[in-house]
Amino acid sequence: MTLKQTLDRLYNTYNFKERILHDPIEFPHEYKRPEDIEVSGFIASCFAYGRVDLFKPVVRKVLSIMGKSPHDFLLGFNLKKRRHLFSGIKYRFNENEDILCLFYLLSKTLKRHGSMEVLFKKGYKDADANIGEGLGGLIHGLLAVDTSPVYGENIRPVGFLQFFPLPEKGSACKRMNLFLRWMIRDRDIDFGIWEGIPKSKLIIPLDTHIARISKCLGFTRRSSQDWKMAVEITESLKKFDSEDPLKYDFALCHQGISRVCSKMNCKECSLFNFS
Repeated sequence: MTLKQTLDRLYNTYNFKERILHDPIEFPHEYKRPEDIEVSGFIASCFAYGRVDLFKPVVRKVLSIMGKSPHDFLLGFNLKKRRHLFSGIKYRFNENEDILCLFYLLSKTLKRHGSMEVLFKKGYKDADANIGEGLGGLIHGLLAVDTSPVYGENIRPVGFLQFFPLPEKGSACKRMNLFLRWMIRDRDIDFGIWEGIPKSKLIIPLDTHIARISKCLGFTRRSSQDWKMAVEITESLKKFDSEDPLKYDFALCHQGISRVCSKMNCKECSLFNFS
């Protein structure tokens, strides 16, 4: 069996719906309106680092505060009247004010641009553009908002900036690429609510699981888990499906999350033993 046959078998037989509950994509799947899927998806992806069982309760809590429509909540967000609702909520590097500022920026963005998609497409202007340009435009657009109402001065602490990685700074941008996959890819469990952007432009959400499996399969020889590695792995996957290389992402990543793939069982792994 060739590697392509092995990957296609994994993809074609994978139980995507069963694994949704073990992935941050669970949250946007709880909404039906595109605007709520977009907002909840962005929030969920921002917190999607560290252990799944640690960040999911935080996402669940903040979205429950926002009620049935996180989009409408943020569109009508009044910092003075509603900041107390999020009092005491923290997550790892993100202090309470950092989380509050994230929602403040999202509110300002929705009021000014109407959606995250509109802001993204200001940087990503046509089908030939680099997806990193659109991502950079989205992040810079968010960071352009004055943070003084939250912090008392226009500052951007480390815990706040942790939400907003940039390709131009070399970051793999795992969480942002995850969000883009959800919004752009229109198959399996992804939503495809952003139109006009080819799936082939997406870059794989690079985490430790994808990096380890990709090195094992020869998709990359790079040592640093950065933007260049993510691009290299994506280019390798295009050899198996040039139009939709990220179709393999979810199943491959969850091989690691579910511990089917680990550092201890490489030689017994079905992905490794192809001929």
